[in-house]
Amino acid sequence: MASRSMKNRPSAKKKHPKIGLLVVVSVLAAVIVAGGVGVYALGMSWIGDLTEYDVSNTDNLNTSLPSEAWDSTKTVQLAKFQLDNREPVELNQISQYVLDGTVATEDERFYEHGGFDLAGIARALVVNITGSGREGASTITQQFVRNTILSDEMDEISIKRKVREMYLSVKLEEVYSKDEILRMYLNTINYGNATYGIQAASQRYFSKDATDLTLAEAAALVGIPQSPSYNNPLVDGGKNCIERRNLVLDRMLSNGYITQEEHDAAQQAPLEVNETIPTNDGILAYPYFTSYMRQELKEELGMSEAEILKGGFTIVTTLDVTAQEAAEQAARDKAAQANGTAGLDNVFESAMAAVDPETGHIKALVGGRDYSESQVNLATGTGGAGRQSGSSFKTFTLVAAIKAGIDPQTLINCSATAKFPGWSVENINKTEYGTRSIARAFAVSSNTGFARLCLSLGPDAVASVAKEMGIHSNLSSTGSITLGVDAVTPLEMAEAYATLASGGIHHNTTPVLQVYDRDGGLAVDNTTTEGERVLEPEVAHAALKVMEGVVQSSEGTGTDAALANGQVVAGKTG
Repeated sequence: MASRSMKNRPSAKKKHPKIGLLVVVSVLAAVIVAGGVGVYALGMSWIGDLTEYDVSNTDNLNTSLPSEAWDSTKTVQLAKFQLDNREPVELNQISQYVLDGTVATEDERFYEHGGFDLAGIARALVVNITGSGREGASTITQQFVRNTILSDEMDEISIKRKVREMYLSVKLEEVYSKDEILRMYLNTINYGNATYGIQAASQRYFSKDATDLTLAEAAALVGIPQSPSYNNPLVDGGKNCIERRNLVLDRMLSNGYITQEEHDAAQQAPLEVNETIPTNDGILAYPYFTSYMRQELKEELGMSEAEILKGGFTIVTTLDVTAQEAAEQAARDKAAQANGTAGLDNVFESAMAAVDPETGHIKALVGGRDYSESQVNLATGTGGAGRQSGSSFKTFTLVAAIKAGIDPQTLINCSATAKFPGWSVENINKTEYGTRSIARAFAVSSNTGFARLCLSLGPDAVASVAKEMGIHSNLSSTGSITLGVDAVTPLEMAEAYATLASGGIHHNTTPVLQVYDRDGGLAVDNTTTEGERVLEPEVAHAALKVMEGVVQSSEGTGTDAALANGQVVAGKTG
């Protein structure tokens, strides 16, 4: 029995390997299936938040869009506010050398793969492992995704980020053509020095449009994005930039985009940088008005600086270019006249503000002689204090008197001088005007007469009227308030005077007409504005009739403001 059992063992042993193999295969299959399911589940968890991402919305593919400001007719661009230096262009506005060089260097199988390139990944692994060079495995589409949609993750080195990149790259290639993806890539890639996009880079480093680049220049730019700081053409005489440029030319030659002769000539060409440094503030025209408009976007409309710089807003301003040009010419003429009389150059400053009484829209604004020399805006007080308005402030005393029921024909004492507790006042040149009506005292701008009128009304009453009409600056509670001793701005005065011109309805001034968001939606609309009645129509009308005397009466101080066509003019000198 024992010997028979021993003989049976070999046959038993022959059966065990078959059973064991089945078990092993079964276990391996289970592991593979489980692993596959696990990998799939892991991958889905990585891309879960991207499945609803709308890659067809190209605005989502640029994380920073400039905001542009225009005049009221949308024909004159006033500013281009941007976080980075960007200038998107169409594919036909880019040199063919740039297109070919980018593909040859960054993704030579670009027109063959569907978003990611397995052959390219394998090639990059071989090159990097063998130490024969250093090569990235990301396609142009993947790089575009990394620099736009996944910009917050671009510094993360992980399989997860790569999977997310590949997923979105495939989705992009389902929606856009290869040429469209190449255009979007070239419009968003970093070329160093806060410069993004090929057009901005071409202007920044060579002061020319991207379509006009030579082969050597195009290759130099194509080489920068691989390492924008290291390949910077402005650093170390462009040494690293030239080395990278020559590699780009090698790739273009090996891929058949250029001939040997073109290759050799371009490699021997010196790197001739012709730098254009973009302006920091983005202001292109009428800087005093435009800088004030930008300030108002932040303060009055609640926009942050970041929103303005990268929100992609289109801002239509209230500026009337014809009125602005006329205002600036008037300022130049006045400066030339004043400087000539004084025998000095560039000592006279002027500021103006023109406001539409029916809306509060600022039509023109002159803030100083030269914005490049001084950013202090004399018209708005930005960057410095306001100025004393002088006798033009008497208008608020006039209105306060009429509002209190005092007839402008009421007589007041306009003696040459007047003394009051703690202060005294005199008329210009100590002119004796005697006793005359408030209207006639206003026409000749009698200091003594209006000081007495102000004190009889109470300085607080005058200040209250001024505030209601549009003065925002702090005002004193003394009789001298009527003489314009407090610092105010021309824009405030224009806003307050506009209240009279509108028949007693006050409108807050604004330089912003409309604001459209990056999707074209109307975010702000000041086309029509809600005014507030602060004066009865009769009060405003009576004040205006008195103010006409300043220009139209023979003794008025503003007769030079009379119009040749006979149009009625009302105002006050100061």
